[in-house]
Amino acid sequence: MTTRHVLASGTPIQVTGEATAPRAVIVLQEAFGVNDHIRSVTQRFADQGYYAVAPELFHRIGSPEIPYDQFPEAMAAVGSLTRDGLTDDLLAASQFLAAAGYEAGSTGVVGYCMGGSVTFYAATLGVAGAAATFYGGGVETGRFGLPSLLELAGNLKCAWMGFYGDLDKGIPVEQVEALRVATSTSPYGTEIIRYADAEHGFNCDGRPAVFNEAAAHDATSRTYQYFAEKLAPRA
Repeated sequence: MTTRHVLASGTPIQVTGEATAPRAVIVLQEAFGVNDHIRSVTQRFADQGYYAVAPELFHRIGSPEIPYDQFPEAMAAVGSLTRDGLTDDLLAASQFLAAAGYEAGSTGVVGYCMGGSVTFYAATLGVAGAAATFYGGGVETGRFGLPSLLELAGNLKCAWMGFYGDLDKGIPVEQVEALRVATSTSPYGTEIIRYADAEHGFNCDGRPAVFNEAAAHDATSRTYQYFAEKLAPRA
């Protein structure tokens, strides 16, 4: 069951799972809001034994859940995000988990599409022990007032894994490989997995045109394994 909480900071979060779980995860939304798909992702993490929270990053414009065919509306919502706002929301989610007994080393961050880019930034803030980005853009050109992922790569403070589709029209393979090089010197360890027949959004089963079941299953399974290896059970 998912419950919604509005934190003292004003950040709403949707919470799934048991607060006694050994590990926690922050799930970061696509450009379409914290919708049924993102709630299903948080539920799957809860089923794997995580206390899962999904902050509503669009809360400053009313937390819309945007239909997948309303791309201009989604882009307008994305355009409302700022570095300061994202920082506040990520820290608020982290502090909520800390109050429940989860230190950074027991907390993962995972994000999809827009949330994949935000996940990379979250991995520089010291709020997590491991992070997983699903097709996060902004590799060469920063978004939300943030530097590009290539520029942020030297600031990683936790293990990071990225998943990208070779058919992604917005994130060319050349950029993915440049990101592999930029992250390769991180002392925390990084890895990038590419899927030859996957497009942008391949994990979203709510978008049949781009959903790739094999890639989604593999990337999700790798994420579960990665977090299990990198995140310490809470004390």
